[in-house]
Amino acid sequence: MEYQIDELDRGIIRILSKDGRIAFSEIANQLNVTEKTIRLRYKNLVQNEIIEVVGVVNPIAIGLKAGAIIQIRTTQGSIEAVMERLKTMKEIRFITMTSGPYTLLIQINVQSQEDIRQSILKLDQIEGIVDINTIIQLENYKNTFEYI
Repeated sequence: MEYQIDELDRGIIRILSKDGRIAFSEIANQLNVTEKTIRLRYKNLVQNEIIEVVGVVNPIAIGLKAGAIIQIRTTQGSIEAVMERLKTMKEIRFITMTSGPYTLLIQINVQSQEDIRQSILKLDQIEGIVDINTIIQLENYKNTFEYI
C-alpha cells in the first residue's frame, strides 16, 4: 500500500524544507499538534522515502565555484551504460533522462573553468556518447528544496 501524505505531513515537509534541524517540539508548536505526533509522522515520512535527511553543501563555500549543465546525446542502446559511467564521476551532482535530441542532462560543480574543460574531455572518452552540449552557469538565482 502506498503511503498517502496529508496536510499535516505537508506542513512538516514545508517546515523541514526551510530548516532541516528544527526541533520536533517547534514543528509541533507551529502545527498545533503534539511532539509525539510529529515524531511518528517524521518516522513514517522517512521510512516511506518521502523525505530524506541530508546535509546540503553550498558548493561555492567549499571551493566549487564553476558549474555547467551538460546535455548528452547517446547512441541507441547505450543510455543505461552511459548513465552508470556518469554516476561514478565525482564532479557530477545531478543526472536526468530527458526528451528531445539529448537523452541525458547532467550538472557539474567544479573549482574552475579548466575543470569544466577536463570534465568534458572525460565525457568525450565514454563509449556511447556521440554529442555534448555544454551550458556554463554564470550565476545561480534560485536553488531550493521546497517542493510543497
